[in-house]
Amino acid sequence: MVVNPMMRVSVVVPFYNEEEGIPVLQEKLSQLAKQLPPKYELECVLVDDGSQDDSERIAQQCFVGMSGVVYAKHSHNRGLGAAMRTGFNKATGDVICAIDSDCTYDPLQILRLLNVLETTGADIATASPYHPEGGVENVIGWRLFLSRGASWMYRIVCSSKLYTYTSMMRAYRRAVIRSVPFYSDGFAGVTEILLRASQQNYRVVEVPMVLHSRVAGVSKMKVMHSMTMHLHLMLQALTWRLVGVAPYTVADPKEIG
Repeated sequence: MVVNPMMRVSVVVPFYNEEEGIPVLQEKLSQLAKQLPPKYELECVLVDDGSQDDSERIAQQCFVGMSGVVYAKHSHNRGLGAAMRTGFNKATGDVICAIDSDCTYDPLQILRLLNVLETTGADIATASPYHPEGGVENVIGWRLFLSRGASWMYRIVCSSKLYTYTSMMRAYRRAVIRSVPFYSDGFAGVTEILLRASQQNYRVVEVPMVLHSRVAGVSKMKVMHSMTMHLHLMLQALTWRLVGVAPYTVADPKEIG
């Protein structure tokens, strides 16, 4: 009797100064690890993006008894997009997921993303709080305004018509991660990889999901910088749509790396 090996799911989790939220993150990922078998096995890729608090020690302490944990650390804070690239390079899974370290999306919802990839044959399954069947609960007003407003504008300028473009919580088939580069080091990197994948004709499916307020700590987003980067990326996305190619980003040359 031939036993099919479990498919590996790598969950990439960038974090920066999240010492208060790491215990909750570990608890959720531990639950996920128990729910994935027999079809899937979990690999956790934790990327410390230059934390200056006690995050590194707490992460090592909380995840010490958990198998399949991979650590990476930046010597200084480089930004969410850079941390995602580092995590993707470390990940060995057949499917690679990215999640927020603050658990604003429940990590257990990864099971839904995996199910959608399997049943639809899509290349990317993305959480979508702005989908008519999605929702938002107790999210800070400025973050909701920025995220929902950016998604609305991307929907106007992009050829792919999604409800949500700014959600970090996604599941990608490994082929997407291997063939789709993205260059923004900041929060805009989350959107850039989605736009570039769509430009390469990878199929994206939205999964209605609820976006919650963070359970601990405070947001590290630099609001004005993120808004500027998104505006530049929208301009670039419009150019891609008109000329049919996505050569490289012009969002911020200093971020390319």
